[in-house]
Amino acid sequence: MQYYDALGLEPSLSLDAEDLKSRFYERSRQWHPDRFSRASAAEQDKALEMTAVLNDAFRTLRDPVARAEYFLKESGVELGKAAPPELLEEVFELNMALEELKGGDESARPQLLTARDRFQGMLASSDADLVELFGRGSGPAVLDEVRGALNRRRYISNLVREVEKVLHVDAAN
Repeated sequence: MQYYDALGLEPSLSLDAEDLKSRFYERSRQWHPDRFSRASAAEQDKALEMTAVLNDAFRTLRDPVARAEYFLKESGVELGKAAPPELLEEVFELNMALEELKGGDESARPQLLTARDRFQGMLASSDADLVELFGRGSGPAVLDEVRGALNRRRYISNLVREVEKVLHVDAAN
C-alpha cells in the first residue's frame, strides 16, 4: 500500500493523527525539492514524485472516510452502489418532497429541512460507526462491515448534497 509505505506506516484502518502528521512533515522535509536543487535530474524527479505521493498520502490518510476507501481499494474490496434497504422508503418520500419543491410547492420545505437534519445526523453516526470499526482490525469480516458502512455513508452524503442543492437553488429564486 503505497501511501502507508511512503509515510513508513503499517497499513491499518486506525491511525494516530499526530503520528501521521509528524511522519508527513519529517518525510516532506526529507524529500523537499529544494534539497535536490543541485542533484541530478533523476534525483530531482524522484524528489518531485515523492513530494506528490506524500501530499496525496497525507490528504487521504488523515481523512477517516478517504482512508477507509483507500484501504478497501488496496485490499481488493470494491464499494457497492446499491441504496441501503432500510432507507428506501425514506428516500422515496424525500424524492417526492424534492420534486414538489422544485415544482414551486413551498409546503415541502419544512419536510426537506427536517430530512436534511436527520440525514446529517446519520452521517455523523456513520462516521462514529467507522471509527469504532477501525478499532476492530482489518480482517475480512471487518472489511465487509466497513464496506457496508461506507456505502451507506456515501449514499446518505449524496442525499444531503441533493437536498441542500435544491433548498439553496430554490431559496435563490
